[in-house]
Amino acid sequence: MRYTGLIDTAFDFLSDTPTGKDPDSHSPTLRRYHQQMWSKPLPNGAIFELKAEQYLCYHDTEGPMYLSSDAITHSYKNTRKLQAVLRDSDQALIDNLFQAGCTFPAYTLFPAKQINRQMNINQARGVNPQIKDRFDLTLECIRRFYLGLASPLDLVFSRYQRFFELFEDFDGYVDFFLLTPLVDSESGDVKFHLPFDDFKRSALPENSSEYAVYADNVLSFITKRGQLIQQACKADE
Repeated sequence: MRYTGLIDTAFDFLSDTPTGKDPDSHSPTLRRYHQQMWSKPLPNGAIFELKAEQYLCYHDTEGPMYLSSDAITHSYKNTRKLQAVLRDSDQALIDNLFQAGCTFPAYTLFPAKQINRQMNINQARGVNPQIKDRFDLTLECIRRFYLGLASPLDLVFSRYQRFFELFEDFDGYVDFFLLTPLVDSESGDVKFHLPFDDFKRSALPENSSEYAVYADNVLSFITKRGQLIQQACKADE
């Protein structure tokens, strides 16, 4: 039994994380929620059973796959380049987005172990200037990876092909992790938080107006994904 009914989508993971530490690695509640929520059938019917080994671990015939938590929404509140173009009046919006980003709908799992001492997915999407930790852009890279198309993250994704193969295709990945609020139901295209021009523009909002659009879209995603998580919990009771 998964006990997903115990998941509180409004729980603030900073509340049980030691001061100065990252909830991704130090919140016991976040770790438990991931284990409960994502231990469920894969598209092929096998159970993606997560065990509390290191952070979390999935075992299959190929051996252990260690996974770690990753925040998929960001307020960029400490990004110096962005702070330089925002107004004092934006602070309430920044704080609101930061707080919402500390709840379960704002997190997912990715493989944790580095391969051949190269960056894992969490690290690569954080430092890539075309992505800057934006999950909508990451999801577009994942969509292209399943289609065999190039993207700023295709090299790191190729190192973790075993992980992506578990979900069979892009739809399987999106459905498994309840990411449908970021995908157009008719076209299958990713819904971007800011206008998209094939990774040519800055990944960060360029001014206060753009930040407002970005924040509104991210908050909408968190709300809608939270509703999906709650629906899944009720269905599992």
